[in-house]
Amino acid sequence: MGIVLENLRREYTKGGLHRADLNENPLEQFNGWLQQAVDAGLSDPTGMSVATVDADGQPSQRIVLLKHLDEHGFVFFTNYGSNKARDIDQNPNVSLHFPWIELDRQVIVKGTACRIPTKESMNYFLSRPADSQLAAWASQQSRKITTRQFLESQFLHMKEKFKHGEIPYPDFWGGYRVEPHSIEFWQGGENRLHDRFLYRRADTGWDIERLAP
Repeated sequence: MGIVLENLRREYTKGGLHRADLNENPLEQFNGWLQQAVDAGLSDPTGMSVATVDADGQPSQRIVLLKHLDEHGFVFFTNYGSNKARDIDQNPNVSLHFPWIELDRQVIVKGTACRIPTKESMNYFLSRPADSQLAAWASQQSRKITTRQFLESQFLHMKEKFKHGEIPYPDFWGGYRVEPHSIEFWQGGENRLHDRFLYRRADTGWDIERLAP
């Protein structure tokens, strides 16, 4: 088949992760790692895989961008008619994965997703570039279309429709907040002896435990 996959390997030498270095709050720990990913010039440091499960138990993953982080969780935006939104509406348990491969790091978040208030979604929508706003109107996300030309014609139609004023907020589009109940931080180590720390939500804060690689 060409590439001999089992021969592709490398060592993880970016440095270890120690319990003493961890923030007691995983959201603060995450924010620090995210800032380091941004400072390192990583491409799409806010890119994350969102894993959902449909009514038949089939899991799906897709890359979206993290758009807000606070003490309540992780926020991303989508069309409420998309596959991911339909999955979440019938099963709000999701997982997020941040693959910061260039830093030999990854973060895995497990939690519950729910729609954010309409006002928050509207405020973010109105802050987007005009073409991004138009794209939200033009695309019925996850629906079958015949050609790319159809999608482009829908975009041009919306551009013409809203050319004389502010582009209105579409009520079929908005944000989800994932409130985490566990967050794992993974740092690659030499000889595959990786460092893994798992935060689990507890009654009075967060419990932290080291996991075997």
